[in-house]
Amino acid sequence: MADTPEFLTGMRSGVVPALSAAPFGVLFGAVAVAQGQSIAEAALMSLTIFAGASQLVGVELFGQHVAAWIIVASILAVNFRHVLYSAAVTPILSRFSRAQRLASFFFLTDPQFAETLKREDAGTPVTFIWYIGMAICFYAIWNAMTLIGAALGGFIENPEALGLEVLLPIYFLNIVIGFRRRANYLPVVTASAIGSVLAFVTIGSPWHVSVGAFAGILLAAALPPQPAGKAEKP
Repeated sequence: MADTPEFLTGMRSGVVPALSAAPFGVLFGAVAVAQGQSIAEAALMSLTIFAGASQLVGVELFGQHVAAWIIVASILAVNFRHVLYSAAVTPILSRFSRAQRLASFFFLTDPQFAETLKREDAGTPVTFIWYIGMAICFYAIWNAMTLIGAALGGFIENPEALGLEVLLPIYFLNIVIGFRRRANYLPVVTASAIGSVLAFVTIGSPWHVSVGAFAGILLAAALPPQPAGKAEKP
């Protein structure tokens, strides 16, 4: 019972990110049904993969009947950022048991990554109870929204015409802005943005996601670290 407040704090941390991603969950469910999946198949995909952008790319490519290797490569390109996320949070999650780390990596989403780093930067220890509290909140809302979208998908002739996909870049932008107080924030974000745009124009989506990430990483590694207290002001 002593861990209950920590668990509830984690759940509260997940409410706003989960509600922000909720329309995207509805969009995925509707698009999945429009592409020929059943409600059960759409729900199972969200339950087991739990990666919104990859799920959407996957169902759209399934509907186009392209080669399996193209689907796998596209999903890897979109989800490659999670390799970087995992590397960044490993020192934090090393305090957990092996079973707890396995569960934590499954639930490692964009907002989970951002909130974990923010909590650690603030000097508040990241505990497994807090982490799993936030994860369960986000997971439950995401899957509920997938079900709603899948159930309503049959009544929507063209789900993509709703324009809900515009919420995803806005959502990611909010996460990026959340790190604005970190050292070298502006040059790293600028490098990532330029790299991503150039990759989108030259080699197309979804590879621009990984290229933009690499551009930012390379610049961050090349720049000298700023002394404590010298981080850029918001």
